[in-house]
Amino acid sequence: MSVARFLTRTAGNRETAQRFGLQDVLAYGYLVLGVLMILVPVLWTLFSSIKSETAVDSFDTRLLPLSQVTAEIEGAGEKPLWVLTEEGQERLVFKAGPTRRITEVSPLDDPDTVLEVPRDQLRPHEEIRIATENYLDPILKRNGQTTFDFFTYLWNSVFVTVAATLITLLINAMAAFALSKHRFRGRLTFTILIVATLLIPPSIILVSLFFVVWSFGIFGSLWGVIIPAAATPTGVFLLRQYMLTIPDELLEAARMDAASEWLIFWRIVMPLSLPALSVLAILSVIWRWNDFLWPLIVLISDPTKHTLQLGLTQFAGEFNSDFHYILAMTVVTLIPITLVFVWLQRFITTGIATTGLK
Repeated sequence: MSVARFLTRTAGNRETAQRFGLQDVLAYGYLVLGVLMILVPVLWTLFSSIKSETAVDSFDTRLLPLSQVTAEIEGAGEKPLWVLTEEGQERLVFKAGPTRRITEVSPLDDPDTVLEVPRDQLRPHEEIRIATENYLDPILKRNGQTTFDFFTYLWNSVFVTVAATLITLLINAMAAFALSKHRFRGRLTFTILIVATLLIPPSIILVSLFFVVWSFGIFGSLWGVIIPAAATPTGVFLLRQYMLTIPDELLEAARMDAASEWLIFWRIVMPLSLPALSVLAILSVIWRWNDFLWPLIVLISDPTKHTLQLGLTQFAGEFNSDFHYILAMTVVTLIPITLVFVWLQRFITTGIATTGLK
C-alpha cells in the first residue's frame, strides 16, 4: 500500500469507503492538531537555536536564521551594515552616530561622507547564517564559557539515566512478578496501595525523602538521585498488567522441571515481558533524563556532579541570560531521548496495546 493511499483512506463499508465524510475530517483534523502541538515547540526551539545572539535577544520570530551583516571599517572598527533606500535606489551604509529620528550614516564605498537620513529609510542588511557558535562555544569552552563542562554533565546524565533505568526495570519487574503470578493474602490490597501512591504529588515527600537520603549518606552523590526513584508505581502497574497475560501453565511446567522462582523470572517472565519492559524503559529514560528538581536538591553542593539539566542553569544569570546557549544545549539534550525512542519505538505500540489483555 502506497503512502498516499494510506493517508487518504476513509472509514466505512465498501459502499461508502470512497466518500470523505465528517468522521474522516474530524479524525484527520485531530491527528494534525496533535502533531502540530507536539512538533511546533520542538521545531521552534531547533530553528531558534541556530539564530544569532542578537536575533534571539530581540525575539525575532522569523523562521530563517537571518543575521545582520557586519563589515570592518577603517578607523571605525567593525560596524553593522544597513540598507538605505532613496528614490528607489539602495545603498549599503553604516551608522556614523547614534540612532535618532534623523540618523547620520556613511556609505560603505565612501566612509568619509556623512549623510543625514530619516530612520525609517534604513533597514538591516541581513543574510542567512547558521550560528554554529551557539553549540560550539559551550561544548568547546570558547568565548568565555569555561564554567560549562559539557562532557562532565553529559557523563553524569548518562550514568544517572542508565543506572536508574536498569534498577527501575529490575525492581519493578520483580514486584510485578510477585503481584501477578503468586497467590498470597493481601495481594490485591498491596496492588491498590501501590497504584494509590500516584495520587500523592512528588513535592509533598521531598522533605522526608531528603532526610532519608541524608541519613544513608548519599546526599551530594549521584546515587542519591538514582536510588530514591528506583521503584515507580506506574512501572509496577504496567508490568503487572502485562505479566497477567502470560499463561500460568508455562510457569507450572517450569516448576515441574525443578526450575527455581528466580530462574523462572529470568528465563521465562522477563523475555516474554520485553514489550512492556521497553515501554517502561523509554518512560524511565525520559523521567530520569529530564529530571530537574530532585537532582537540584541533592547535587546543588557539588557542581562536578551536575547533570545537563542543572548545567543549563549556568546560562541564566540574575540580570542577563544567554538564551541562545540555552536553546542550543536544549536541542542537544533532546538528541539522546530521540535516539532511545527510535530504537525502542517498535516495542512501544505492542507493549501498550497488549497490556492488560488476556
